[in-house]
Amino acid sequence: MSKYGDLAAALRSAIESGAYGAGERLPTTPELCEIYHVSNTTVKKALDELEQLGLIARRRGSGIFVKSTPSLRSGKTDKSFSQQMTGFTAEFAQTNVAVTSEVHDFTILHPNQIVAEALDISTEDFVYYICRVRLANKIPSNVEYTYMPLGLIPGLLEKHLYGSIYQYIEQDLGLKIGSAHRILRAVLPTTDEKEWLRLSPGDPLFEVRQVAYLDDGTPFEYSTTRHISSYKFYVVSTH
Repeated sequence: MSKYGDLAAALRSAIESGAYGAGERLPTTPELCEIYHVSNTTVKKALDELEQLGLIARRRGSGIFVKSTPSLRSGKTDKSFSQQMTGFTAEFAQTNVAVTSEVHDFTILHPNQIVAEALDISTEDFVYYICRVRLANKIPSNVEYTYMPLGLIPGLLEKHLYGSIYQYIEQDLGLKIGSAHRILRAVLPTTDEKEWLRLSPGDPLFEVRQVAYLDDGTPFEYSTTRHISSYKFYVVSTH
């Protein structure tokens, strides 16, 4: 089988197993090239094949999204990790754990090229930049570095940062959060992170880089969250 055929088969398997859920945005072409170690041409041909099979749909200005498939409609698959958009506060909603935040930065600025491309906006637009540490029962759990478009998420105030930003987006603004694309890796902490997270020498962090989308495919968040090493991140798959 050709390289693009191999890639098309791998992506089709991922879609039909639920690794990429219905309505979820696929990684970008450069990201697919990096993940599967193939060329732009190979990715383009593979995506063309999937589109002909009716598994994906291109949305101009937003990316490529998974269409509903028979296996997904029948309810045979579990949610993939990128669909589990609960947020840190909601994660502890059914427990006695008190969730708090320490806000270290809240600024309105122009995004750099990477952030602008991820959010599908211009570098001339404005975004919120948020740096905050999340704590569970006063114990630091992670530090978040977040960018959100000002035009899409209006009226965000510092008071919202001490609670759930996702709750503000859904309940106050009436928007519906959909899914996310995430890249995971282990990293070493910065000097500030060592202090904020009360780390011991040599402690690594678990980094989750995320682009999150509303249910219509519009990107609303570009973030990097660095978790303490004891953090557990569950990936659901089917076989």
